[in-house]
Amino acid sequence: MSSELPPNAAIEPVFFVEGILAPDAEELRRPVRARHLERIAALREAGVVLEAGALGDLSASVLIVRAADAEAAREIARQDVYLAAGVWVEIRVRPFG
Repeated sequence: MSSELPPNAAIEPVFFVEGILAPDAEELRRPVRARHLERIAALREAGVVLEAGALGDLSASVLIVRAADAEAAREIARQDVYLAAGVWVEIRVRPFG
């Protein structure tokens, strides 16, 4: 099996970003949730965020983002109000796709 891409195919750098939720995230997020969702919507419209949401067990928020590298993907999460407000206590970034 060849690992070569077809002529019209391209692989773009995409990352799986997890914002690990604080134990009291439900309470902490209330005052900042609207700002968080507005920012995510703007990033989706700009094509930076491909998908976003929470895991079913509410242990983390997930962002699938286009970014030049893992550090750029991490910076997208660092700029989110959820991190500043303590809703996210840790950011994890992994290549995706």
